[in-house]
Amino acid sequence: MSATVHPNRVEVMISAEQIAERVRQLAAQISADYAGKQPLVVGVLKGAWVLTADLVRQLTIPVRCDFVRVASYGMGTETSGQPKLLLDVLEPVAGADVLVVDDILDTGISVAWLLDHLRTKNPASLRLCVLLDKAERRRVPVTADYVGFSIPDRFVVGYGLDCGEQFRELPFVGHVKGDQ
Repeated sequence: MSATVHPNRVEVMISAEQIAERVRQLAAQISADYAGKQPLVVGVLKGAWVLTADLVRQLTIPVRCDFVRVASYGMGTETSGQPKLLLDVLEPVAGADVLVVDDILDTGISVAWLLDHLRTKNPASLRLCVLLDKAERRRVPVTADYVGFSIPDRFVVGYGLDCGEQFRELPFVGHVKGDQ
Protein backbone atom coordinates (compact mmCIF):
# COMPACT_ATOMS: atom_id res chain seq x y z
CA MET A 1 0.00 0.00 0.00
CA SER A 2 1.49 3.28 -1.09
CA ALA A 3 0.89 6.93 -0.25
CA THR A 4 0.57 8.31 -3.79
CA VAL A 5 -2.07 11.03 -4.11
CA HIS A 6 -4.22 11.14 -7.25
CA PRO A 7 -4.99 14.56 -8.73
CA ASN A 8 -8.59 14.05 -7.57
CA ARG A 9 -7.43 14.17 -3.91
CA VAL A 10 -7.56 10.40 -3.57
CA GLU A 11 -4.72 8.66 -1.75
CA VAL A 12 -3.82 5.30 -3.29
CA MET A 13 -4.20 2.36 -0.91
CA ILE A 14 -4.05 -0.52 -3.41
CA SER A 15 -2.43 0.08 -6.80
CA ALA A 16 -3.83 -1.00 -10.15
CA GLU A 17 -0.93 -3.46 -10.45
CA GLN A 18 -1.67 -5.01 -7.05
CA ILE A 19 -5.34 -5.37 -7.98
CA ALA A 20 -4.53 -6.97 -11.34
CA GLU A 21 -2.23 -9.51 -9.71
CA ARG A 22 -4.72 -10.38 -6.98
CA VAL A 23 -7.57 -10.75 -9.51
CA ARG A 24 -5.37 -13.20 -11.46
CA GLN A 25 -4.80 -15.18 -8.25
CA LEU A 26 -8.50 -15.20 -7.36
CA ALA A 27 -9.42 -16.32 -10.89
CA ALA A 28 -6.93 -19.20 -10.70
CA GLN A 29 -8.39 -20.36 -7.38
CA ILE A 30 -11.98 -20.00 -8.58
CA SER A 31 -11.18 -21.83 -11.82
CA ALA A 32 -9.68 -24.70 -9.82
CA ASP A 33 -12.58 -24.81 -7.36
CA TYR A 34 -15.18 -24.86 -10.15
CA ALA A 35 -13.29 -27.21 -12.49
CA GLY A 36 -15.76 -29.23 -14.55
CA LYS A 37 -18.59 -26.84 -13.74
CA GLN A 38 -20.08 -23.77 -15.38
CA PRO A 39 -20.88 -21.36 -12.57
CA LEU A 40 -23.30 -18.48 -12.76
CA VAL A 41 -21.27 -15.39 -11.89
CA VAL A 42 -23.54 -12.73 -10.39
CA GLY A 43 -21.97 -9.27 -10.19
CA VAL A 44 -23.41 -6.78 -7.75
CA LEU A 45 -24.03 -3.40 -9.37
CA LYS A 46 -22.84 -0.79 -9.44
CA GLY A 47 -19.61 -1.21 -7.48
CA ALA A 48 -18.52 -4.68 -8.65
CA TRP A 49 -18.88 -4.25 -12.40
CA VAL A 50 -15.16 -3.58 -12.91
CA LEU A 51 -14.08 -6.51 -10.73
CA THR A 52 -16.64 -8.81 -12.36
CA ALA A 53 -15.42 -7.95 -15.87
CA ASP A 54 -11.75 -8.36 -14.96
CA LEU A 55 -12.37 -11.58 -13.03
CA VAL A 56 -14.40 -13.42 -15.68
CA ARG A 57 -11.79 -12.58 -18.34
CA GLN A 58 -9.15 -14.29 -16.19
CA LEU A 59 -11.19 -17.44 -15.52
CA THR A 60 -10.23 -20.61 -17.41
CA ILE A 61 -13.68 -22.21 -17.07
CA PRO A 62 -16.91 -21.47 -18.92
CA VAL A 63 -19.33 -19.21 -17.04
CA ARG A 64 -22.72 -17.61 -17.35
CA CYS A 65 -22.98 -14.01 -16.13
CA ASP A 66 -25.74 -11.91 -14.69
CA PHE A 67 -26.08 -8.91 -12.41
CA VAL A 68 -28.12 -7.77 -9.44
CA ARG A 69 -28.43 -4.32 -8.01
CA VAL A 70 -28.91 -3.86 -4.31
CA ALA A 71 -28.94 -0.40 -2.76
CA SER A 72 -28.44 0.55 0.87
CA TYR A 73 -26.08 3.54 0.74
CA GLY A 74 -27.74 6.07 -1.54
CA MET A 75 -25.53 9.14 -1.87
CA GLY A 76 -24.05 8.85 1.62
CA THR A 77 -21.17 6.99 3.22
CA GLU A 78 -23.24 5.05 5.78
CA THR A 79 -25.60 2.17 5.07
CA SER A 80 -29.28 2.70 5.71
CA GLY A 81 -29.42 -0.84 7.06
CA GLN A 82 -32.36 -1.51 4.72
CA PRO A 83 -31.19 -3.18 1.47
CA LYS A 84 -33.44 -2.79 -1.54
CA LEU A 85 -33.37 -5.03 -4.60
CA LEU A 86 -33.37 -2.76 -7.64
CA LEU A 87 -32.46 -5.43 -10.23
CA ASP A 88 -32.77 -9.20 -9.84
CA VAL A 89 -31.00 -11.97 -11.77
CA LEU A 90 -32.62 -13.07 -15.00
CA GLU A 91 -30.53 -16.20 -15.52
CA PRO A 92 -31.89 -19.39 -13.91
CA VAL A 93 -30.44 -19.88 -10.42
CA ALA A 94 -32.13 -23.18 -9.46
CA GLY A 95 -29.54 -25.95 -9.55
CA ALA A 96 -26.73 -23.57 -10.55
CA ASP A 97 -23.38 -23.10 -8.87
CA VAL A 98 -23.63 -19.38 -8.10
CA LEU A 99 -20.65 -17.13 -7.43
CA VAL A 100 -21.63 -13.68 -6.20
CA VAL A 101 -18.99 -11.03 -6.96
CA ASP A 102 -19.13 -7.87 -4.85
CA ASP A 103 -16.85 -4.90 -4.43
CA ILE A 104 -16.69 -4.73 -0.64
CA LEU A 105 -17.82 -6.70 2.37
CA ASP A 106 -18.38 -4.05 5.01
CA THR A 107 -21.20 -4.30 7.57
CA GLY A 108 -22.45 -7.47 5.88
CA ILE A 109 -26.07 -6.28 5.94
CA SER A 110 -26.57 -6.03 2.15
CA VAL A 111 -24.49 -9.10 1.31
CA ALA A 112 -26.28 -11.28 3.89
CA TRP A 113 -29.63 -10.07 2.56
CA LEU A 114 -28.58 -10.81 -1.04
CA LEU A 115 -27.25 -14.28 -0.22
CA ASP A 116 -30.50 -15.11 1.60
CA HIS A 117 -32.46 -13.84 -1.41
CA LEU A 118 -30.45 -16.03 -3.80
CA ARG A 119 -30.80 -19.08 -1.51
CA THR A 120 -34.58 -18.89 -1.98
CA LYS A 121 -33.95 -19.61 -5.67
CA ASN A 122 -32.39 -23.02 -4.79
CA PRO A 123 -28.86 -22.85 -6.21
CA ALA A 124 -26.73 -26.02 -6.09
CA SER A 125 -24.06 -23.95 -4.34
CA LEU A 126 -23.57 -20.33 -3.38
CA ARG A 127 -20.21 -18.66 -2.82
CA LEU A 128 -19.05 -15.07 -2.37
CA CYS A 129 -16.04 -13.29 -3.87
CA VAL A 130 -15.20 -9.75 -2.74
CA LEU A 131 -12.42 -7.42 -3.71
CA LEU A 132 -12.27 -5.80 -0.28
CA ASP A 133 -13.08 -7.05 3.21
CA LYS A 134 -13.51 -4.52 5.99
CA ALA A 135 -14.04 -7.05 8.82
CA GLU A 136 -13.90 -4.57 11.71
CA ARG A 137 -17.19 -2.99 10.51
CA ARG A 138 -19.12 -6.27 10.32
CA ARG A 139 -22.57 -6.14 11.94
CA VAL A 140 -23.89 -9.36 10.39
CA PRO A 141 -21.82 -12.56 10.35
CA VAL A 142 -20.83 -13.03 6.70
CA THR A 143 -17.62 -14.61 5.46
CA ALA A 144 -16.44 -14.39 1.86
CA ASP A 145 -15.09 -17.50 0.18
CA TYR A 146 -12.66 -15.43 -1.89
CA VAL A 147 -11.15 -12.14 -0.68
CA GLY A 148 -8.92 -9.82 -2.65
CA PHE A 149 -7.69 -7.58 0.17
CA SER A 150 -8.48 -6.97 3.82
CA ILE A 151 -8.54 -3.25 4.51
CA PRO A 152 -8.89 -0.96 7.53
CA ASP A 153 -12.05 0.99 8.32
CA ARG A 154 -11.79 3.77 5.75
CA PHE A 155 -14.30 4.84 3.13
CA VAL A 156 -12.70 3.74 -0.15
CA VAL A 157 -13.24 4.66 -3.78
CA GLY A 158 -11.92 3.62 -7.17
CA TYR A 159 -11.97 0.42 -9.23
CA GLY A 160 -15.77 0.66 -9.43
CA LEU A 161 -16.36 1.97 -5.89
CA ASP A 162 -17.76 5.46 -5.57
CA CYS A 163 -18.57 8.31 -3.26
CA GLY A 164 -21.65 10.13 -4.52
CA GLU A 165 -21.12 8.56 -7.98
CA GLN A 166 -17.58 9.96 -8.21
CA PHE A 167 -14.24 8.13 -8.52
CA ARG A 168 -15.53 4.82 -10.01
CA GLU A 169 -13.19 5.26 -12.99
CA LEU A 170 -9.98 5.25 -10.95
CA PRO A 171 -7.82 2.17 -11.73
CA PHE A 172 -6.78 1.80 -8.07
CA VAL A 173 -8.48 1.69 -4.67
CA GLY A 174 -7.92 4.67 -2.42
CA HIS A 175 -9.55 6.98 0.04
CA VAL A 176 -10.35 10.64 -0.25
CA LYS A 177 -7.51 12.55 1.38
CA GLY A 178 -8.52 13.84 4.80
CA ASP A 179 -10.93 10.90 5.43
CA GLN A 180 -9.67 9.01 8.45
